[in-house]
Amino acid sequence: MISVFGSANMDLVAYVSQAPKRGETVTGHSFRTVPGGKGANQAIAASRAGGEVAFLGAVGDDAFGAEMRATLADAGVDVRGLRQVPGPSGIAHIVVDDSGGNSIIVVPGANGTITGPSGSDLAVIAGSQALLLQLELPMEAVVGAAQAARVSAVPVYLTPAPAQPLPDELLEAVTTIVPNEHEAAAITGVTGPGEALDALLELVPEAVITLGSEGALYGSRSGERHRVPARKVNAVDTTAAGDTFVGALAVARSEGMPVPRALEFATVAAALSVQREGASTSMPARRDIEAALT
Repeated sequence: MISVFGSANMDLVAYVSQAPKRGETVTGHSFRTVPGGKGANQAIAASRAGGEVAFLGAVGDDAFGAEMRATLADAGVDVRGLRQVPGPSGIAHIVVDDSGGNSIIVVPGANGTITGPSGSDLAVIAGSQALLLQLELPMEAVVGAAQAARVSAVPVYLTPAPAQPLPDELLEAVTTIVPNEHEAAAITGVTGPGEALDALLELVPEAVITLGSEGALYGSRSGERHRVPARKVNAVDTTAAGDTFVGALAVARSEGMPVPRALEFATVAAALSVQREGASTSMPARRDIEAALT
């Protein structure tokens, strides 16, 4: 089982020809509400990629919270660890332009009430094959979950987004860090992906830098290096590409796939996701990933 300790947001997505500059108003051509949040996205991606997944997080006592719970459950995710707290659920305001690029504002809501894993969360984490973490929960909560996984020798995958300083006590518990190119540069102060990868490996045992249309770059402290090219596709919406990649990667690695094959599996999943609109709605099923791999 894969556990995901993270955020659940309702994505409020506006589609525009070109994103507005500061002080500018533009007219959009469509709008959608889509259950998302980096934690929920990764849980759904992992479940659709064939994993048994438990989600640990919080939603508010509003309509968005009920919808997010139902969406996770419908995707086959175990939601017994999804708390309900008084007040609003988290939301993300997302602007997607016609080239598939996006900008995002996150308002934490219920996610901000989580200060650490509960007793039942700790039991789920201890029994997991992997723990997926992101940074849309308070840092103290993320650190607590990572340390709990470390005590139980559970591999920890960290998506360091939104980019922010990473405390030593978190890095000490992380097995694999999966930033995009911009996040890797923010963490290391190095702009080149290869150099950033080397710098990340001074912090954690494994690193994967996702490079969008350029694929992904993997390295480990044992000296293993792999670069996997991206599939050439017409991107419609890149919002959940990184989360899809991480969810699929964790499933592939937990099944024992060799690293190169696991990276290819995750890259194909991400390529399929960007060809569809939305976050959780864009994530491919296992059969679709396997069909595209052949």
